[in-house]
Amino acid sequence: MADTFAGRIHVEWDNSAAVTPLGQMPFFVEFVKQGGLFDGLVADCPLHYTSPNAPRKRDVLGTTFLSVLAGHYRYAHMTTVRCDPVNPPLLGMTQVVSEDAVRRGLDKIEEDTGQTWLQGHLDYTTRPLLSEPWILDIDTTVKPLYGHQEGAVVSYNPHKPGRPSHSYHCYMIANLRLVLAVDVAPGNEHTSKHFSPRLWKFLDGLAPSLRPWLLRGDAGFGNEPVMRDAEQRGQPYLFKLRLTKNVKRAIERAMGEQDWHNAGGRWQGKDGQLRLQGWSRHRRIVILRRRLERSLALAERDEAGQLRLSFAEIDDGGEVWEYAVLVTSLDSEILSIGQLYRDRADCENVFDELKNQWGWGGFTTRDLKRCRLMAGLVALFFNWWNLFVRLADPNHHREAITSRPLLLHAIGRQTRHAGRTTVTITSSHGEHHRAQKALTRIASFFAQLRKTAEQLTSLERWYRILSQALKKFLRGRKLVPPRQFQPAGAASYG
Repeated sequence: MADTFAGRIHVEWDNSAAVTPLGQMPFFVEFVKQGGLFDGLVADCPLHYTSPNAPRKRDVLGTTFLSVLAGHYRYAHMTTVRCDPVNPPLLGMTQVVSEDAVRRGLDKIEEDTGQTWLQGHLDYTTRPLLSEPWILDIDTTVKPLYGHQEGAVVSYNPHKPGRPSHSYHCYMIANLRLVLAVDVAPGNEHTSKHFSPRLWKFLDGLAPSLRPWLLRGDAGFGNEPVMRDAEQRGQPYLFKLRLTKNVKRAIERAMGEQDWHNAGGRWQGKDGQLRLQGWSRHRRIVILRRRLERSLALAERDEAGQLRLSFAEIDDGGEVWEYAVLVTSLDSEILSIGQLYRDRADCENVFDELKNQWGWGGFTTRDLKRCRLMAGLVALFFNWWNLFVRLADPNHHREAITSRPLLLHAIGRQTRHAGRTTVTITSSHGEHHRAQKALTRIASFFAQLRKTAEQLTSLERWYRILSQALKKFLRGRKLVPPRQFQPAGAASYG
């Protein structure tokens, strides 16, 4: 009994009821089933046990899938999934395994084989979209570490200086927020020198018709080796330049000229040619400037090293400008170049979402191998969920912090009667009516797909699902699967 402001209430415990906090999960399970996503992942998994008492690999992967989808970021959190009697059977699981079983299972996967397996399924998920004009965003992000992990090195870490870290090398389809590939490296391997070998291997593995329309990155990639290799491959690029001494001289020369053009977003732009020391040729640069019309806060340190805050007042006769310099092989007008680079900031939002809402900031083990495998699994499940949410809302990307409470979290009560299984959903979300309409619409799409496409393979169904989810990106065009599509490591798609 509990004495509340509404009076005394009686509380009873029922640990045998078939209820789940992820009551809307059946709709997402149908999504991964119709596309052949989860079955293919399990069938190709290079996890092999010799003990007859070992768990099934479907249970190991299913436990990981449910944990990541629930928003967990530590292996210890997987224990909370074990109380769910409703959703694991929907994935074909016989049990939810322990956190130790997941750790040991990942440890049994050979690293190179596991990377090939995961990359094959990332390819299966995203490769159909590469026939459209697309932009490849490349960048690295830092994962701070707090224990004794392999590859934990003190290096570039802007938010936690002096903290050991891992470096995540990531490749994304711009604007769609889909991860094409990810690699986890020691913390001191965050520069383009360490990024480039995997980048060119990835691009060289694509057919010419599937390569990106533009390669885009920040100032870490605006250097001679990266631009030279891109030019040798005929790959257009757009990078930012560091404000080195010679770049600042180019800005000073441009300041005295008048032919500045609108670059959008209150920025002005000006074309130029530049050949820095170490560059093999002159390259086109676009100098961008934006006038600051407010007072500036200056953070300084005194002689004792104490932080001191001061303010710089801008009077009517003074002008303060913010500058950025881009280098590109494109011949587009300045307005387009400026907008293209501003759009690159979206990949920082993807990093924030993956690290804080999907587990890239966690699932840490002492060895680097399992960190790499979990990073790939999280990226894959992230892609699956984002594409599912696109079926509900094709016009916008919804982050997990809003989409999971709306389209996944709800109390689901399972009952069985006369051979029929029913899950009754009760959602406490303020917009549950909108979620109900969206999920009902998705269920109708899959019902029609089952009815009219029984003869289709999983790959052909997946192309139809992608065409529906990304109809805005595809401008209504239907994706047509090739006669032969066999990504490395994905051998079990029907």
